[in-house]
Amino acid sequence: MTKPLNLLSGITMAACLLFGSNAMAQSMSSTDFSASKTRIKAEYKTDKKSCESLASNAKDICVAQAKGKEAVALAEMDNSYKSTLKTQYKVSIAKGEAAYDVAKQKCDDLSGNPKDVCKKEAKAALTSVKADANVQMKTSAANTKANEKTADANARASSDKKEVRADASADKRAAELKVAEEKCDALASTAKDTCLAAAKAKFSKL
Repeated sequence: MTKPLNLLSGITMAACLLFGSNAMAQSMSSTDFSASKTRIKAEYKTDKKSCESLASNAKDICVAQAKGKEAVALAEMDNSYKSTLKTQYKVSIAKGEAAYDVAKQKCDDLSGNPKDVCKKEAKAALTSVKADANVQMKTSAANTKANEKTADANARASSDKKEVRADASADKRAAELKVAEEKCDALASTAKDTCLAAAKAKFSKL
């Protein structure tokens, strides 16, 4: 049987590396923007067509990779054309979701509890990517705001950043708890109850 993927630690890295980075250092002209979009769409069609020779889950994984590559490229193109905190955030999210969609398809190679754990880990990793992206965007916005305001604004910005990080941490713990609970389902009776209690004690802490 195929071994479960170490998705919880892997997807965050995959979100940055799996599909590469095609972002351009300088802004694009509207003509370049249009040409890039056409090229990305054409590459997607070619990549998707290459999946047709595959079968079963291998084909599903291939299609997910093609879609993810396109989504990341389009997000990076938008960021290159007119970079803002929002477009930067969308690039991070696109990479995370692309990696998640591929990982989710790979989980289908498993069965039973390993498959359930695999999917929970994939979801937890995506939650982590989104939480980190949200922290980055809101922290950058708070810093910008603080730079434009007085000392009072700096204090409010500091408070805002702490709140955002706390929310992100809570989201990650909740996702990790779901993974741990799913792993406990492979156990029986008292062992399962002990496992669940330990998981809740570990991941429910503030």
